[in-house]
Amino acid sequence: MVTNPSNLSPFLLLLVLTLSSSLYFSLADQDSDSDLIAELVSLRSAAESGVIRLNDHLVSQFLTSVSAPRPYSLLIFFDAVQLHNKQELRLQELRREFSIVSASFAANNNGSDAGKLFFCEIEFSQSQSSFQLFGVNALPHIRLVGPSTVNLRDESGQMDQGDYSRLAESMAEFVEHRTKLTVGPLHRPPLLSKTQIGIIVALVTIWTPFVIKRVLKGETLIHDRRVWLAGAIFVYFFSVAGTMHNIIRKMPMFLQDRNDPTRLIFFYQGSGMQLGAEGFAVGFLYTVVGLLLAFVTNVLIRARNVTAQRLVMLLALFISFWAVKKVISLDNWKTGYGVHPYWPSSWH
Repeated sequence: MVTNPSNLSPFLLLLVLTLSSSLYFSLADQDSDSDLIAELVSLRSAAESGVIRLNDHLVSQFLTSVSAPRPYSLLIFFDAVQLHNKQELRLQELRREFSIVSASFAANNNGSDAGKLFFCEIEFSQSQSSFQLFGVNALPHIRLVGPSTVNLRDESGQMDQGDYSRLAESMAEFVEHRTKLTVGPLHRPPLLSKTQIGIIVALVTIWTPFVIKRVLKGETLIHDRRVWLAGAIFVYFFSVAGTMHNIIRKMPMFLQDRNDPTRLIFFYQGSGMQLGAEGFAVGFLYTVVGLLLAFVTNVLIRARNVTAQRLVMLLALFISFWAVKKVISLDNWKTGYGVHPYWPSSWH
């Protein structure tokens, strides 16, 4: 039995039209989402290390013009070429670490997860409007835009400044915590290429017989006492200067004064931060004390003139006392804690 459409009630006609429209727009949205993902995949394939360079037009195309929820997330690194010369910001180093995370994610995720997260960068001189859109006014800055993010300034997730110390590892943890996706093991480029390794092996092979001959004759640098003395002083200086702390924490030698760009800050007041210049200054003072102690205990005792011995001893004590006092004064200034002598109560 064939039903005449004219016999259908207005309610049924409205229901049929609504379902048809919903199905049509749903298929249209799916096609639109697929097109956006396909374009992002294409841009990622053409970009170095898979980091897509966004501009104001692409930000509008993939973020502001697309209604939430989106089928993808964007992790964005904000950069400024004119600030690359400021070593304390470490923008170039952080950008390289960001590329390592991006390349590792692409290498470890070849399935459906590869289209859920894309690594991007925005450069200030090319996309100032995008910086304003996100409310970025200080660098370094990394922002995650999730599928349901609408307000880019307030709702997107920002990586904490304290997490930059661990570089790529911290970025990978930030991604996995916020997106629930797995970055996988990080693939860092080797320090030496195969060609460089081959050249080094060839040189070692050629020089090995000559080195063995000189070792047997005792004519190498390791047999020279002056080399060992210089090496001991070198190790002592870098030990007391806190050099390993500066290397691990990536501490700069000095900072630029924000109030006066022409002025450099070599000593930073505050116990939570130590500049490289501070460590070298303290290391120099401690090295002077150590060398004076070695001189007094190994050289001065051989002097036959007792008067000269006493004068040099007094001078060494005075210089050592002055150096240690400077170190204590610097520590008091940085931490705010005073160091003072303690006298037994019976002496009062």
